[in-house]
Amino acid sequence: MPVKPPIFWKDRDEILILDQRKLPRKEQYISCKNIRQVINAIKKLAIRGAPAIGLAIAMGLALEAQRLQAKNIGEFVRKFDKLCKTASTARPTAVNLLWAIERMRAVIIENPEADIEFLKKSLWEVSEKIREENIVLDAAIGKHGEVVIEDGMNVLTYCNTGTLATGGSGTALGIIRTAWRKGKRIHVYVCETRPLLQGGRLTVWELLNDNVPMTLITDNAAGYLMESKIINLVIVGADRIATNGDTANKVGTYSLAVLAKENGIPFYVAAPLSTFDPTIKKGLEIPIEIRDPREVTHVNGKKIAPDGVNAYNPAFDITPSKYITGIVTENGIARRPLSRSLRQLLIKH
Repeated sequence: MPVKPPIFWKDRDEILILDQRKLPRKEQYISCKNIRQVINAIKKLAIRGAPAIGLAIAMGLALEAQRLQAKNIGEFVRKFDKLCKTASTARPTAVNLLWAIERMRAVIIENPEADIEFLKKSLWEVSEKIREENIVLDAAIGKHGEVVIEDGMNVLTYCNTGTLATGGSGTALGIIRTAWRKGKRIHVYVCETRPLLQGGRLTVWELLNDNVPMTLITDNAAGYLMESKIINLVIVGADRIATNGDTANKVGTYSLAVLAKENGIPFYVAAPLSTFDPTIKKGLEIPIEIRDPREVTHVNGKKIAPDGVNAYNPAFDITPSKYITGIVTENGIARRPLSRSLRQLLIKH
């Protein structure tokens, strides 16, 4: 059974978001009728994954644009710019969010003589185009990336990088899916991904739906499996990539990259070119989101830590490019030296 898309239009005045906090036990949808509700769904992780966040913001802005009341085009543009500023605060690390906002703002900038109804219609069309592009880009990433997976490999992945994270077949998980559909005999080892268990809840759910052979492991078992020569390849996603190839991804990715390097295991990142940030030269410049400590001290709302304990909850970490074998994009694979290879791929973009 195919995995349902994480977000879609019900009508022009309503967006439905599959609440990923409830998965895999319950398929429950959140109805969003304004941008504030979409932003809240992003902040609360009802929808997550860099490409899906970008799509959600684009759809939310298109939704709110339909509701905007303005006496003239100037007032409409001012109100829309204010919406964009508010939307930019939803989450700080995933650059796809800012990329999507700029795509929507470009509609206004590139049509200075247009009337309000034209802009409303065009904003909705661009949001739909982003959704369609996600599907095409994921397919291209899968096509380029499956060559790194050889028949018989055991592949380790982290967090969730599938349909739920993009709306298409996924980035890292899309590569795995493509290899499986081409008949390669693979086995996927899925890290649970503390503290919110996106691997254990979401990636496992997607792989089971596709009948891909898999095994769930605790995050801290990954090193043992690598040292025991069980893992042949690691593939992860990304939320922002600097121009030198340093990569921000779910916290814990850096540890896996170091372990892979130590054990001579190829470590690949998969992401669309919209995840690259040309304004950031290296990973230390990427803002890291610090989330609610309760995500660490509680599981499914139930407290697991003693009263009064402090908890620190960074949502992402930075993997330096020296630990990355290659970065798979829709335009091909960037290999070492990553900074030069990435520039070449971006020129094609």
